[in-house]
Amino acid sequence: MKENTVWILLQEIATKKRITEIIINSPDNIYLEREGELIRINSRVRPEDLTEFCQQVAEINKVEFSPSYPLLDGTLPDGSRINIVSSLYTGKFPAITIRKYLNEISTFDDLNGRFNITDKWIELLKVLVRAKTNILVAGGTGVGKTTFLNMLLQEIVPTQRVVTIEDTRELSFNLPNTVRLTSANRSSKVKNPLKMTDLVRNALRMRPDRIIIGEVRGPEAFDLLQAMNTGHDGSMCTVHANSPSEALMRIENLYMLAGHDIPLKAIRYQMKTAIDYIIHLERDRDLGRVVGSISEVTGMEGDKILLQKLGERGDFGLEFTGLVPDEVQRLIDAGLPRDYFNDI
Repeated sequence: MKENTVWILLQEIATKKRITEIIINSPDNIYLEREGELIRINSRVRPEDLTEFCQQVAEINKVEFSPSYPLLDGTLPDGSRINIVSSLYTGKFPAITIRKYLNEISTFDDLNGRFNITDKWIELLKVLVRAKTNILVAGGTGVGKTTFLNMLLQEIVPTQRVVTIEDTRELSFNLPNTVRLTSANRSSKVKNPLKMTDLVRNALRMRPDRIIIGEVRGPEAFDLLQAMNTGHDGSMCTVHANSPSEALMRIENLYMLAGHDIPLKAIRYQMKTAIDYIIHLERDRDLGRVVGSISEVTGMEGDKILLQKLGERGDFGLEFTGLVPDEVQRLIDAGLPRDYFNDI
């Protein structure tokens, strides 16, 4: 039996460093992303292998890929995320997009300057996790939200029980007391697939110390905020947004999707009491993925949620704004040096 040329290509790419995205538009139109730059490569796969590859990926993920289900969102055996759009909607060939994860970056100690943050800021990030603050990692497409969340997870005390909830399994971390829940989409072979919101609600019954959501995309935002407000401190999630304030707006809109008749001011009050910090990631043309800001949710003024930026991207990386967290004593109790903000 001849080997599938798509799998062979992926094996070859796996040996290359710093590849974050693989895009297959057609058998001879293939791109790689390295350090934020798209590069067309001189490679070709057999047209018939694209069809076979898509069906094999569907089998791996136990989902259907057919004219009835022309979109496939899943993972590959190495943990990479894959999205496939059927040729019914793209023309002659399926469109394949693979998001690879930089497995060599497992902790903040391995960063080596990536994300453009110094050891001083890394010390603060570690303390935010140790202090069991609720953290929202925000940013646009491909800025490294999942990679950054993975590094935050590595700072969790191993004795704590962690329940993770994802649409597609993307998180990669090493904690012993962990249960990983993954929702089943409508094209799966599960008769009555559970949605993200079902899994978040069930997680509350699993004695979690922390609840982690890979990405908040729907009405599960309601249940997550309830969990954060009922004793599950140290919970974390990612959200697609282009600024810290937009991240709050996004959570607000997703919260309302749950359909509960709750006044807007009450929703924002719950958000204010649930979310402690927002870490916003962005892209830089020269530096790649960077931390754009670290913000604290400080309170409300009328019906507006207030944010203060502790660090903001400047000419020399992430720069201290001069503002000290309102709950700085909580961080000191978790090990932050008392004079930390004098030296940063």
